[in-house]
Amino acid sequence: MPRKTAAPYAKIVAELRSRIERGTLSPGDRVPSTREIMRRYRVAMATATKVLGALQREGLVRTVPGVGSTVSGTPRRRGSTRRAAAPEPVVQPRAAIESGEPLAREKIARAAIAVADAEGLDGLSMRRLAVELGVATMSLYRHVSDKDDLLVFMMDAACRELAFPDDAPTDWRARLELAGRLIWKTFRRHPWLAPAMSVTRPQLIQSGLAYTNWVLRELERSGLDESQIITAHITLFNYVRGTAVNIELEKEAEAMSGLSSEEWLDRQEPSLRALIEDGQFSTLGRVLGRPYDFDLDVLFEFGLQRMLDGLAVLVERSAK
Repeated sequence: MPRKTAAPYAKIVAELRSRIERGTLSPGDRVPSTREIMRRYRVAMATATKVLGALQREGLVRTVPGVGSTVSGTPRRRGSTRRAAAPEPVVQPRAAIESGEPLAREKIARAAIAVADAEGLDGLSMRRLAVELGVATMSLYRHVSDKDDLLVFMMDAACRELAFPDDAPTDWRARLELAGRLIWKTFRRHPWLAPAMSVTRPQLIQSGLAYTNWVLRELERSGLDESQIITAHITLFNYVRGTAVNIELEKEAEAMSGLSSEEWLDRQEPSLRALIEDGQFSTLGRVLGRPYDFDLDVLFEFGLQRMLDGLAVLVERSAK
């Protein structure tokens, strides 16, 4: 009889169990989070959750609030019905701060950004950040009051990357193109940033104000009135941010499904064609029959140019 292939979750459980039993994951060490398992092994969330649940039932892993899943004490032998006692987790810092080195806010922000870039804001907590920095959690509160305060500081650090070149073009449209592309690249670099920002209740981010001031100055030179200047700025920012929100969503969807956007669309094509083959949606059928490569960068650039085309018409009318 052919041998049965182990379920994906069982293989992952076996690998993590082996690492714990060999000691490469010691008591108190963090084990991969649900999101990390999804990304690393290209499995769905349900499978990743099942993995951690199995390790918890074996007494190998425990959940610690603010930290995540960590290795318990002495692992329970397989076949035993008694669960091993789980001591308090021992912090194993990855990048401990040298003795006597001040805990600078910039270092806190950069460590937090690194976690959020890799795992999203859901993977970031004050406890997790303390582990990354190799300090006591309470020491962080001397620099940031809570996670919301930390997020604003992270935004400020990320937006400082928006550096306008000294040799920027002089034409207002070319300068707004530059502004849109700069913030798009920043959102690309930090997928969590666009969803964290608000248009209706904007956070007070000093480096973000520098960007806003630069854009408003260019719009002011275009000849628009005050109301149009502010509205145009918000529209530009909201367009870039609204498109960039899809970066984080696609990252999460790919981790959950194990499929890229192109692979997912390919799998949906037969079902979609079955819905339109009766001729009810003839235009849709014709368009979908032509090759098309979906690309967020191309979509962003197309929308940016069309938005600026419309703004150019407004500027021309204002000049009359």
